[in-house]
Amino acid sequence: MTTPTQSSAADARNHHPPSADEVRDSSIGELMRQVTSDLSTLMRQEVELAKAEIRQEGKKAGKAAGLFGGAGFGAYMVALFLSLALWGGLSNVMDAGWAGLIVAVIWAAIAAVLYTMGRRNAERIRGLKQTNDSVQRIPDALKPHPEGVTR
Repeated sequence: MTTPTQSSAADARNHHPPSADEVRDSSIGELMRQVTSDLSTLMRQEVELAKAEIRQEGKKAGKAAGLFGGAGFGAYMVALFLSLALWGGLSNVMDAGWAGLIVAVIWAAIAAVLYTMGRRNAERIRGLKQTNDSVQRIPDALKPHPEGVTR
């Protein structure tokens, strides 16, 4: 499957800029129609590229958010079991308190692993890089070329 950038690159290779003679022989209306058509195509391609990138990056962001949610739940469990362990340990200084502490340590390890995985996934989110690069090139495409048409 080709991305909008790949298809637009192929179109650009097959579509040559008009020569000075072709431009001189064209009416203003024809030139405006060509410019309008080219800008319309360019905008449609940019919108499609942005949609594709948003879908792709949204999936990564969703996975990272889920892992961060798991880390948050783990942190909640750590607080709960540490509180229970402290309460149990202070109230009767028996094995029940140490058991609560062991469970809390296990949840701390789980939360640390989930957090690390979430952070690693979040670092892979790169934003709309292709769309941003492509949009930044648009002003250059609209500038006249030095060998362009003279008035």
